[in-house]
Amino acid sequence: MARILVTGGAGFIGSHLCERLLGEGNDVICIDNFLTGSPDNIAPFLGNQRFQFIQQDVTNFIYVPGKLDAILHFASPASPIDYLEKPIQTLKVGSLGTHKVLGLAKEKKARILLASTSEVYGDPLVHPQKEDYWGNVNPIGPRGVYDEAKRFAEAITMAYQRYHGLTTRIVRIFNTFGPRMRKEDGRVVPNFIAQALRNEDVTVYGDGGQTRSFCYATDLVEGILRLLWSDYPTPVNIGNPREMTVLARRVLNDWQPTVPVEEGLQRTIAYFQKKMAEEA
Repeated sequence: MARILVTGGAGFIGSHLCERLLGEGNDVICIDNFLTGSPDNIAPFLGNQRFQFIQQDVTNFIYVPGKLDAILHFASPASPIDYLEKPIQTLKVGSLGTHKVLGLAKEKKARILLASTSEVYGDPLVHPQKEDYWGNVNPIGPRGVYDEAKRFAEAITMAYQRYHGLTTRIVRIFNTFGPRMRKEDGRVVPNFIAQALRNEDVTVYGDGGQTRSFCYATDLVEGILRLLWSDYPTPVNIGNPREMTVLARRVLNDWQPTVPVEEGLQRTIAYFQKKMAEEA
């Protein structure tokens, strides 16, 4: 079993990664400053002797005693509401935070996986996007703080791979949903569910004709871990091929989502119902 660090481990995807890694018998160290993550997401793990939590901002010096086999770098605001409200923190965690985490990986001789995003393609002119598409990004627009933070993170990760020989992996995540999303997240699935449960009109942005690649959280985690331990050194898109074709199915040992969107939505709705009942 491995000893693995998850930055942003109290976030939506980070906490699912911690849960899966613990379930496999790994030792898991979670770092989070709760900027957008929640203590509730990691509360079930705190009694596990193989789980350690460090409350810290990864843009500061990171000290982790002992060996590390791998690092999963998921620390970052990820929803438009978050990075528009926290533009400086978003840029800092993508740049300074990624630099600190790569330095730690180099010191520990650990492989590292960077959580990137489909947002690196900006406002794409190519559909679906393939990994060799360079994108159409406005660096000074309001969304540029997230796009450019992740583009820089990818660039410095590849620089550490080429210059220092670090074992790096990059996953570009498309639309993911599931339990532990925040109802105020601002993305389409939590918006629709929260509004419906409050008997409010459901808000559809634009003309409603836009498409998304909805992938359930546990399916994403499966793909991420396959990529982490693979020998594939350049970015891989992971999403749901109901909208797009992705390199992931070829690279990650025939990975494909197994939770249908309808079933995933039922699980997510049940989670939101429970959370809203607790807050009532």
